[in-house]
Amino acid sequence: MDLFNSALAVVKSIRFQDILDVIIIALMIFALLTWFKTRASRFVLIGIILLGGVYIAARFFQLYLTTIVLQSFFAILLFVLVVIFQEDLRGFFERLAMLGNIGKKFQSLSELKGTAEIIAQTAATLAKKRIGALIVLQGNDPLERHINGGTSLDGLVSEPLLESLFDPHSIGHDGAVIINGNRIAKFGCHLPLSINTSKYGNIGLRHTAALGLAERSDAICIVVSEEKGTISLASLETLTAIQNAAALHEALEQFYIRNTPGKKSHPSVNWLKEDTWGKIIALGLACILWIAFGYQREIIRRDFIIPIEYKNVPQNWQIDEPQVTEAKVILQGPQQAFRLLDERSLKLSLDLSTVIEKKREITLSKDMVNAPSNLPVADIIPAKIHVYASKSITWTFPVNINTQNSLAEHLSLQRMSITPSKVRVLIGSNINPEQIKIETEPIDLQKIFFTTTLDTKIVLPAGVSFPDGKSPAARVIIKVKKKASSP
Repeated sequence: MDLFNSALAVVKSIRFQDILDVIIIALMIFALLTWFKTRASRFVLIGIILLGGVYIAARFFQLYLTTIVLQSFFAILLFVLVVIFQEDLRGFFERLAMLGNIGKKFQSLSELKGTAEIIAQTAATLAKKRIGALIVLQGNDPLERHINGGTSLDGLVSEPLLESLFDPHSIGHDGAVIINGNRIAKFGCHLPLSINTSKYGNIGLRHTAALGLAERSDAICIVVSEEKGTISLASLETLTAIQNAAALHEALEQFYIRNTPGKKSHPSVNWLKEDTWGKIIALGLACILWIAFGYQREIIRRDFIIPIEYKNVPQNWQIDEPQVTEAKVILQGPQQAFRLLDERSLKLSLDLSTVIEKKREITLSKDMVNAPSNLPVADIIPAKIHVYASKSITWTFPVNINTQNSLAEHLSLQRMSITPSKVRVLIGSNINPEQIKIETEPIDLQKIFFTTTLDTKIVLPAGVSFPDGKSPAARVIIKVKKKASSP
């Protein structure tokens, strides 16, 4: 009964964000499972997944030592993954980038079946003549980074064209021909060599290159041996001997069927029908990960000291001292939500567009805090603040030049002038204008040795501001001359 109540509590606490969270992780897991399913390194991935299962179980049963040891391992797991799966990860991200490729032309399956027949017949003819050949049929994976050299062609696949490219007198006959759909993209290309050829015995360079590309992509490679006059097919990291043209034709047709989108039903329907068990496993793993790491269990509270922002102050009004600049805000929510919170973004905004008076008591409400939706505001301290404001009046004051120290002994001051000589400012109605003095930044006369023009700033005392909020540029001219030498 307790287990049922616990499960019911979990179900009731599920939010829309949690469902979206699980779906995204499930899609990522399914993509990884699909990609690594045909890779030799999948066994390493399975081992890491098993260790992850042990870690989750250790946390659930509170096995302290096991949890600590596995946490140390997973701390360096990212570097381990990069080293072990370097090639696989590059291929995976390339496939991910290719999802947005909408420029690929759609080709009907009937056209591609005709291309398969031409390639199979050409391979059989070359094998009969003992002419070596290496033909690559590109799948969904990009091949650019695996191929060196070659000459671009972009020609329609035909038997005479293929035979001419592999003619012993052709400059590219030792290289590979790359076919994308029903067109020859390149010829004379060099492919990466495989290092896993021991189980095939003594095979030639073409076979090694074909197997090397099949290990790194979803392309298939047709190899015609000039020594034995046989045909082999490299696909999914394996090299298989082909008995005749009919068997090769069937294999090529199956390849084109796998890589050609269906037209009868919607792509999303086709995707749901394919590899159903893989999707179920990915969804199950995502749910387990959510329960282990994402399920929001106990609700906790945390205190934050955040700034108070005064905005939309009406024109000709200003906030006087004392001015409250900070407030204590108490947020409540799950531990996971606090980990994603950037507390520097928190602030409390006071809209003063309609509440300005000389003295106003404002109640601080929860909607004034820009807290995330999953971390509601529990309390604000202080609950109320007093805002002191005064209406500003326009006043014109002369600008005084603020100087420090004295000129050198051999110099005398003739004249000092400033532009502008007067400025218009806003002052609070509670400020005595006679006590206000507008000055420039301090100018050190000790550093003046000849007539000088300086650009400086105007410094305003507290409670005084410029109407547009910008300080006007000020220019000071200090005219000096040398003292007459005594006889």
